[in-house]
Amino acid sequence: MARKESVTMEDILSNAFEMAREEGLENVTTRRIADRVGCSTQPIYRVYKNMEELVAAIYERAIAFYNDFVDNCAPVDQTPFVNMGMAYIRFAEAEKNLFRMLFMTQEHGGKTLYELLNGDKNHVMIEITKAKEMGANNPSGIFMEMWIMIHGIAGMTITGDYDLPFEETVALLKNSYQSFLGYGS
Repeated sequence: MARKESVTMEDILSNAFEMAREEGLENVTTRRIADRVGCSTQPIYRVYKNMEELVAAIYERAIAFYNDFVDNCAPVDQTPFVNMGMAYIRFAEAEKNLFRMLFMTQEHGGKTLYELLNGDKNHVMIEITKAKEMGANNPSGIFMEMWIMIHGIAGMTITGDYDLPFEETVALLKNSYQSFLGYGS
């Protein structure tokens, strides 16, 4: 009779993902995963060919986690890009290590930054369409201007250099959108 596998792919991936969330992807090693799961490194290499394959799976899980996070953020305003921006900023605040992994490196889990932001529900395109329907001449240009600001706020949140309250951040984004509209973007 074949021996039953006691350590599953899900055991390995969920523990590796949680390590990335808690400590950063740079601290995820097969030895540390094995210690956390309570096994040797052998089951990890039985399931994953190498560490690169496991890291790719961690990225996939992190991207799905980010998409769920954004999808579950309650809308705060009708101004284009504000809800999406606030979800991004909240993610940076709540999930610093995952934010760094997904948005502060060149890796992005094999996706472009735009693909990550757009997600599986076309978040960016929905906001660009909303801006166009509300009269923006160049909604894609406004998105770029807004995103530079939103990403800056999120990055400052990570480093502890941003401390405006939630309501003031919403107002800042709304005012920025109005300002960018006025520039003829």
